[in-house]
Amino acid sequence: MEKQESTKDSGKIGKTSKMETTTKSKKRGRPKGSKNKPKGLGDTIEQITEATGIKKVVKAIAGEDCGCDQRKEKLNKLFPYSRQPECLDQEEIDYLSGGVLKKKTLNHDERVKIAEIHSRVFNHKFDVPCTCSPKIWIQWIRELTELLDATKEVS
Repeated sequence: MEKQESTKDSGKIGKTSKMETTTKSKKRGRPKGSKNKPKGLGDTIEQITEATGIKKVVKAIAGEDCGCDQRKEKLNKLFPYSRQPECLDQEEIDYLSGGVLKKKTLNHDERVKIAEIHSRVFNHKFDVPCTCSPKIWIQWIRELTELLDATKEVS
């Protein structure tokens, strides 16, 4: 599909494809890797109140210290968008360093122990996933391996 468009330089009417006009338009939204990436629910609420003008009204009425920053931090801690893992304790480091994460197959006791460690470290409900689809196990082992490697680098 072609669209006729006048060019400012020559005043002539030229033809451009729909794809060209789409790529010429401004990209909307937050740029990738922006500093404004929300850490949690508190940041999202702050962005909404800034965009709608509510934040300016509240600051005008309540003053600069309206409690918004404290509320934002509390909501970010309660409802984070990324999981910040807890530190592995020495017993967990020793167990995971023993090669269990590199095994091709895990027995029941090993799966239970890995599930216990993962649920504590990544703060989720304890569950031993089914082995019929190894997708979750692969993800958990990758996450624990990365955490173990980072722990070894620090010490």
